[in-house]
Amino acid sequence: MRVRAAWMYYVEEMTQSDIAAKLDIGRVSVVRLLAEARARGEVRISVSGALADLTAAERALEARYGLKSAIVAPAPGKGEDPTPVISAAIGGALSDAVDSGMTVGLGWGRTLLESLPFIEPRALEDMRVVSLLGGISEAHRFNPEEFVWRFAQIFNGDAFLLSAPAIVDSLETKTALLHRCGLRSTLDMAEKLDVVVLSVGGIERNSTTYRTGYIAEAERRSLEKAGAVGDILFHFLDRDGALVDHPINERIVSADMEAIRRAPERILASGGPEKIDIIRAALAYLRPTILVTDETTAARLLD
Repeated sequence: MRVRAAWMYYVEEMTQSDIAAKLDIGRVSVVRLLAEARARGEVRISVSGALADLTAAERALEARYGLKSAIVAPAPGKGEDPTPVISAAIGGALSDAVDSGMTVGLGWGRTLLESLPFIEPRALEDMRVVSLLGGISEAHRFNPEEFVWRFAQIFNGDAFLLSAPAIVDSLETKTALLHRCGLRSTLDMAEKLDVVVLSVGGIERNSTTYRTGYIAEAERRSLEKAGAVGDILFHFLDRDGALVDHPINERIVSADMEAIRRAPERILASGGPEKIDIIRAALAYLRPTILVTDETTAARLLD
């Protein structure tokens, strides 16, 4: 945030009051950040160094996609998986995004689960953490329920789970689960979210979505043929960010996607060359307020 404030002040020539409004902090905090930037040698004639390149990418992403904030983590080595650096960055963002009295909706996946060690623990009051997707029994490490439960522990919050499979065999089974198995109260809570935290899955065979075995190869190919480039919570999007018309839609046990899109704070965290298309689609569909990604992915999104 210090370098972002310096960039805005010295390069974009924004006023301290405008910077305070943009970063949602007090003007006194802006003054302190600018003083620290000067003391650390980060400000000379302009903001310089590798951090300035990241800040420039963040500002460009914000302008291109209408984001309130973009967080770009330094790229790992060439060919390396960017998940660890994105997870570290999202952990810091989540530490600041949640507060007492909030209802927080969480997605699933490796990127989100591996952010947990980077979240600063705080004891909050009256905080509710809601799973936005049913369970993935085969994905022990990346199960949505596991992430929700551990996230709630960090903030001394209450966890509310969708105790059903993420994808069921029929609409009839889904209807029975919703009306007879106590899921309605959790889904009703998900109608009034303050913050949602989501990642995306690619359409490739090696993505987490398919490694779990929850979607068969024939169904994956069928989704790909229908134009899917990936998914958010098993809701598959085409390249333009529209939901793909496919029979799987009526079998998904998840929070209502329109309620998720209405949440005041919508955080999307993802990266990697195989996810460029689905990240672009998710930016169009979800219209997140905050995007967390890595430097290489950011450059591709700005092409």
